[in-house]
Amino acid sequence: RQADGRKVLRSSIREFLCSEAMFHLGIPTTRAGTCVTSDSKVVRDIFYDGNPKSERCTVVLRIASTFIRFGSFEIFKPTDEYTGRKGPSVNRNDIRVQMLDYVISTFYPEIQEAYSDNSIQRNAAFFKEITKRTARLVAEWQCVGFCHGVLNTDNMSIVGLTIDYGPFGFMDRYDPEHICNGSDNTGRYAYNKQPEICKWNLGKLAEALVPELPLEISELILEEEYDAEFEKHYLQKMRKKLGLIQLELEEDSKLVSELLETMHLTGGDFTNTFYLLSSFSIDSDPSKLEDFLEKLTSQCASVEELKVAFKPQMDPRQLSMMLMLAQSNPQLFALIGTKANINKELERIEQFSKLQQLTAADLLSRNKRQWKEWLEKYRVRLQKEIESISDADTWNTDRVKVMNSNNPKYILRNYIAQNAIEAAENGDFSEVRNVLKLLENPFQEAEDFREVQEDAEEEGATATAAACAQETRSRLPYCSKPPLWASELCVT
Repeated sequence: RQADGRKVLRSSIREFLCSEAMFHLGIPTTRAGTCVTSDSKVVRDIFYDGNPKSERCTVVLRIASTFIRFGSFEIFKPTDEYTGRKGPSVNRNDIRVQMLDYVISTFYPEIQEAYSDNSIQRNAAFFKEITKRTARLVAEWQCVGFCHGVLNTDNMSIVGLTIDYGPFGFMDRYDPEHICNGSDNTGRYAYNKQPEICKWNLGKLAEALVPELPLEISELILEEEYDAEFEKHYLQKMRKKLGLIQLELEEDSKLVSELLETMHLTGGDFTNTFYLLSSFSIDSDPSKLEDFLEKLTSQCASVEELKVAFKPQMDPRQLSMMLMLAQSNPQLFALIGTKANINKELERIEQFSKLQQLTAADLLSRNKRQWKEWLEKYRVRLQKEIESISDADTWNTDRVKVMNSNNPKYILRNYIAQNAIEAAENGDFSEVRNVLKLLENPFQEAEDFREVQEDAEEEGATATAAACAQETRSRLPYCSKPPLWASELCVT
């Protein structure tokens, strides 16, 4: 990117919309105050494929209490024995002390007050708090299917906010190994790796705080607090998403895991599946169950969608060469590929082959069978809730209310953002405003939603052209699972 420091309209709209979407979902985040574009252009190779194009320069006004990150403390990093690199402020512990004093006294005043006479205890309390905040933050991400995309130490907030919106993505079809960043070839920041990588980043922060916080203290805190806090917050949130408001049972964790496994096997849409569950009837009326199964399976991936998802990505000759190389020269193979990537490609080939013989009717039948099995377990669990209360109607009203305030109807899907970006690049910002308005109320039915009308003088004649170009791609309701063309979208 030539280090020119310029942000473009495409990425600016994505950050503007997503940071506001996250805020209204109740997830700690930086905010977006304004998004201002200009006629200045810069050249960007969007997909790093040798096909650059000119894009408009744009400025997003980010708002947060602080933009200090974990990586800010790595300026003191000593020389790396492998790379020879070191931080620009190595051996400047005086600056590290000043930074810690500032961060804790400004953003964690209760900790500063409680441990004002003991800096080690104070720093340990601070590290414990940021560990727990980070664990809760990632649990929130996992529960709405949000993938950050680039979770390095420089993209981790020292106060526990979602920060630096780049190649992020909300997951559509549930896939635990979903990768939202098209340039994350190894899946380092995949959806199911986010809790693990954030814990790793906390470990790097711990290293950067030495000697002001000895490593034996911070490592113990990390091991004792992070996983426990993540699991606790994740399960609390999942119980709300499933309407388990009366009892907290050990079996709930298994019920959640089995739900996600069913979603994975059927290619269920993550957001819409959760949203539908509030309308599940716990009585055993077969006709009601069949109606619900129809709705639920309509949110599962079609044969066509699965074929796109499992389409092999490597040339057969390249795969054959890689397999031979893995056997004959493991050291060389390790430099250009990974066993996990090869296994994933082999799995794709196997799945793609099976899909060639699969009919839509067979898929529907299989999906209904799998969902019926899980729904029976869910019904049994909900029945236990009823047994512990006296008024089933009040309980059901409360259950639906809790579920509908924890399962969003609207998220910023990539195809929705893309439609808004394409219109804006043609001079029509009405779709950006439409989407923003929708995301400000993610849990509510948008029955009264009306498209924001732009001032004709402001938008000019380009708005008409943009609307015509977009007509075929913007007819879907904003809560729809993505159209087939959306699978071709790549964000880097």
